[in-house]
Amino acid sequence: MSEYKLVILGGGGVGKSALVIRLVTDNFMEEYDPTIEDSYRKQVTIDEEMAILDILDTAGQDEYSSMQDQWMREGKGYLLVYSIADRASFEEISVFKEKILRAKEADKVPMVLVGNKCDLDADARQVEVSEGEALAEEMGCPFMETSAKSKINNEECFFQAVREIVKMDNEEKESMSKKKKPAFKCMIL
Repeated sequence: MSEYKLVILGGGGVGKSALVIRLVTDNFMEEYDPTIEDSYRKQVTIDEEMAILDILDTAGQDEYSSMQDQWMREGKGYLLVYSIADRASFEEISVFKEKILRAKEADKVPMVLVGNKCDLDADARQVEVSEGEALAEEMGCPFMETSAKSKINNEECFFQAVREIVKMDNEEKESMSKKKKPAFKCMIL
């Protein structure tokens, strides 16, 4: 059974903890209690494969930004979460992406862009679906809108992060196997 270390990142109050707690306990958190760092484990079945999700729920507040590098280095897959009712949280996403790439010293990492709180009334919306889709395309990652409260795409966003890890692992294995094959063979007689 494979284990996947997922890190959920985003600004304060976007619903990161609500998404994780809904996945792990199937409860919805009504109260907002700022997180410093919480870790959760959950056994799930993704595409008919058993897996253990090791999820690190991080602080969105700026005063904990010094801890972010460590969280980013530890992760294998990332959920970048913004609230559809908070444009500033959407605009922060690119900064989180750049910090992850810098911490991992990589050009690309498995990530999913998540627009949370899609259950809110249309007049509360500050970020359109098309803007989320455009940013995800620019970042080269999947995008989905979620709601921890209404259980919309709640499991799916975590499962998609695992699929992105598997996809990238398979691409790396494939490129390594191509590198090992000699370009030509020679025979000494």
